[in-house]
Amino acid sequence: MTFPDITPELKAAMPGLRGRLLANQSLAELTWFRVGGPAQVLFTPADEDDLAYFLKHLRRGLPVIVVGVGSNLIVRDGGIPGVVIRLSPRGFGDVRADGDIVSAGAAALDKRVAETAAAANISGLEFYFGIPGTIGGALRMNGGANGSETRDVLIEATGIGRDGTRHTFTNADMKFVYRGSGVDPSIIFTSARFRGAIAAPEAIRARMNEVQNHRETAQPIREKTGGSTFQNPPGHSAWKLIDAAGCRGLRVGGAQVSEMHCNFLINTGAATGHDIETLGETVRARVKENSGIELHWEIKRIGIPA
Repeated sequence: MTFPDITPELKAAMPGLRGRLLANQSLAELTWFRVGGPAQVLFTPADEDDLAYFLKHLRRGLPVIVVGVGSNLIVRDGGIPGVVIRLSPRGFGDVRADGDIVSAGAAALDKRVAETAAAANISGLEFYFGIPGTIGGALRMNGGANGSETRDVLIEATGIGRDGTRHTFTNADMKFVYRGSGVDPSIIFTSARFRGAIAAPEAIRARMNEVQNHRETAQPIREKTGGSTFQNPPGHSAWKLIDAAGCRGLRVGGAQVSEMHCNFLINTGAATGHDIETLGETVRARVKENSGIELHWEIKRIGIPA
């Protein structure tokens, strides 16, 4: 599918823009599943000021979606109308440690934040070592693993509103819930500050090794996957419900429920976004029929069908 090219209109309205605008840019290679259609416009801002300038001058009503490294994302095959914004590591990827505080841009990899904290003998952020996403996604989804979550360590986050205004959010302002936050979805997070605790470096490294070993032995991390597919229902493990419903190894087209971990879907090589989403919905239906429990997607699904 090809969308009308609106980049000339955007450039004319924003002569001071420094970031990059690309029309009908394929998004498949930007996601871990390696599926999906194009973005009508893909915008990569130069820095926070450039992002604010862009949003301030953007035509009202034009859809805007933000993506990170695409590790927990299905892009539908018809692509995404409007603007997709992707923050670059160059403009939004800086990570620094000072005392027991770690500051990070929204495009910084969670793993790099954990490594920076460890190098400064800061504990409490080891769980990020096992999350294959960015800080922006962790803020939006209250990213967590191995018994810890973003809300356990966040001091404050900053973001840009749809009108180009800069906002600061305390931990309480974020209104964190399990795998989510209550901040206006139109806010684009740009940075955050976290507080850990000074600890012995060997203890921190031991914890990070535990996190890594868990991922390597229990999850299909070398496949084309999207991480945990469904949220754990209260009092239950999603993978156990999926397994009990007979879905281990289930296939739809080129998509398959992982044999290693039932809460992971994988692209076996030729899957489409439709295959993966249909497989997920099939799993949800079988779990509901078997246990009466409704699974909710943790993976974000964006775009339109082919």
